[in-house]
Amino acid sequence: MVTGFSCRAAVSACSLGVAGLLALTPAAAAAGPRAAGPTAAPRAGEPAPPRPPGALPGPSLLYRSGTQVRPHRGAPEVPEVSALSWLVADAGSGEVLAAYDAHRALPPASTLKTLFALTVLPALPSGLEHTVRYEELADVGEGSSLVGVEEGHTYQVADLWRGVFLSSGNDAVHVLARLGGGWEATAARMQDKARALGALDTHVVSPDGYDAPGQVSSAFDLAVFGRAGLRNPDFARYCSTAQASFPGDGSSYPIENTNRLLTGEDGVAPYPGLIGIKNGYTSNAGNTLVAAAHRGGRTLVVSVLNPQADGGLTVYEEARALLDWGFSAAGQVDPVGSLDGLRPPSRTEPSAAPVVAAGATAPDDDSGWSGTAVVAGLSGLGAGAVALALRAKGGRSTRG
Repeated sequence: MVTGFSCRAAVSACSLGVAGLLALTPAAAAAGPRAAGPTAAPRAGEPAPPRPPGALPGPSLLYRSGTQVRPHRGAPEVPEVSALSWLVADAGSGEVLAAYDAHRALPPASTLKTLFALTVLPALPSGLEHTVRYEELADVGEGSSLVGVEEGHTYQVADLWRGVFLSSGNDAVHVLARLGGGWEATAARMQDKARALGALDTHVVSPDGYDAPGQVSSAFDLAVFGRAGLRNPDFARYCSTAQASFPGDGSSYPIENTNRLLTGEDGVAPYPGLIGIKNGYTSNAGNTLVAAAHRGGRTLVVSVLNPQADGGLTVYEEARALLDWGFSAAGQVDPVGSLDGLRPPSRTEPSAAPVVAAGATAPDDDSGWSGTAVVAGLSGLGAGAVALALRAKGGRSTRG
């Protein structure tokens, strides 16, 4: 009698314990092992908790017209510039510090060569040699900028890339595009690359940036391309080269980067810490520029499209003003968007979300008991109780 009562009591007690613990598990998991009631004020002598960073707004903010900036009190004012569209971003984090009509679709001119390089450069070994054929140069647009590629001459791929980045040579682009699969195929691959980077404003028609109906990009997209290019050592090296030699008949000749912020030509003072990246001009696009500079452990990227003020060098001075503002305003403005904001989530890596959604809960990696472990433990406890009861019942029948 006593044995039967004890087994029934044990089973009942274990069952009630399991049910009670299961009921408490969600609350315990939510609180975590380190939670100790409501957040307490810091004790005397302890620093106050850091102020949470400003929430990153959704991508829609950068689709608004006009200047977008979120300054703290005392932050420097955004300079007045005449460009139809511009953007300043932190190249490391991708945070956009300020922008003006960032997604306005405009002709990019030769700044589109940044996307061309992102697409084609990784597929062609720099030491590969190629002898140029007539048909590779036949379709170069009239009035194009040229580096001087000649039919029948043998060049290394690295020579051609220097021709692209320094002299903005459309002749070099045509040869590289043929090596990369052909003109139309290259345009299609560039379009796919733009989408993969979240650059949704860009429509590629002519890979060299030469004016073509329907060919557009935006300040946002060009900043995306420039930032991505800086992560490729070859791209970064080419775009930051100020002078080089280019092979010619009999001997090489010097070529110089047309980015005046890099070289300091034509009365434009070189910008301290400038890395590159690419300038452009056509009569339809006006002057365009995507540039990056490094200072004090921070790299900024700016894009400037079609300044309306007089002078062909205005694009450099407006880029200078925006870079100066960006370095002085860093830490004094909240971001107005992200260069990663429109990038599709990766299938192999978790998407880089700058801000955790409010109210979302995440497992505590340092907790002693995860939800799975608690449930598994309770299941084992229940199984043990049942086994104990059956064993006790079997013992009674054996002993009589």
